Amino acid sequence: MGNAELEIPRSSFRIPHSSFHIFVVSAPSGAGKHTVLQRVISGDPNVVYSISATTRPPRAAEQDGRDYHFIDRAAFMRRREAGEFAEWAEVHGYLYGTLHGELERRISSGKDVILQIDVQGMRNLKKLRPDTVAVFIMPPSLEVLEQRLRSRGTNDDRDIALRLENARAEIDAANEFDYVIVNDKLDDAVADMQAIIRAERCRNRH
Repeated sequence: MGNAELEIPRSSFRIPHSSFHIFVVSAPSGAGKHTVLQRVISGDPNVVYSISATTRPPRAAEQDGRDYHFIDRAAFMRRREAGEFAEWAEVHGYLYGTLHGELERRISSGKDVILQIDVQGMRNLKKLRPDTVAVFIMPPSLEVLEQRLRSRGTNDDRDIALRLENARAEIDAANEFDYVIVNDKLDDAVADMQAIIRAERCRNRH
């Protein structure tokens, strides 16, 4: 054959199908998931955020349609009964949910979609869309979590106790997730989330 180059038929190559990914990110209240996701989304033009609906009142600086869709409980229940939610759950006494219309609108962009929802919501969405990538953000410890909750200055002792109780149950469910990030140092947690997104984009989905 001499120095003849070996020709490989083009049919031997398969170009991976490029498509969006859905990432669900859950964490105990105060674990820092919102801050991590803000950094990730602001640094990646190919990632969009799916806004949840909630019955809780907005916190300082939160805006309707940017942070959440803020609706009252009666409206939430009407929309739930009409089948408008892809997933929903009651957390800390308030209702949270992902509207089908909001999720489909984000998916139609062709970009990766991130949802910030609780453990119950992750389970429900996984049933609806099994290819959803679930990421759990873990606090370094419950003591650190309590410090973060108190530093907010927006939660009373009773509310903090409830959130810590719920955090224990959420942490116990961490093994149900595809990835777990410990948010000890913010820069490291952001880098871990970015690495997960890159890894899923490279995954060979058969």
